[in-house]
Amino acid sequence: MKDLVRKDYVRSEWVDHNGHFNDVMYVLAFSYALDDFIKAMGVDNTYRKNNQYTVFTLENHVTYKKEMFKGDPFTIHTYILDRDEKRVHVFFEMKNENNETTAMSEQMIIGIDQKKRKSAPFPGDIQENLEKLPHLSKDEWPKDAKRSIGIRRK
Repeated sequence: MKDLVRKDYVRSEWVDHNGHFNDVMYVLAFSYALDDFIKAMGVDNTYRKNNQYTVFTLENHVTYKKEMFKGDPFTIHTYILDRDEKRVHVFFEMKNENNETTAMSEQMIIGIDQKKRKSAPFPGDIQENLEKLPHLSKDEWPKDAKRSIGIRRK
């Protein structure tokens, strides 16, 4: 199974007042990777129009690990952690040119019947496409997967 990877770089308009990659722009970069993932599922604009079916994001959790600066290249690797008939738990890992993890995003997406504007199971062709996309078994999950936010007490 081929990895799902997006290549990009920190654009000047993505840099904040601290001189580094702005937090909200990481979210944008992960959103672009999510768009790639949804297209790989088979849900593009033609599919949406012809089938009145789309995908929405239910939850998004971003973790920042290392600073990045204007012009820094990065890759985003996308993996499925889990899924059911209408939801996919997706993990995105951003890496710098030294292959160091700089940020991660965990997202829950859901299939939507556009006519009813309600959740609906993935159609058969989308289920088949999901089977072909990169999955991580529980023992392969990054240690930061499924983290909850909170203050750790010692």
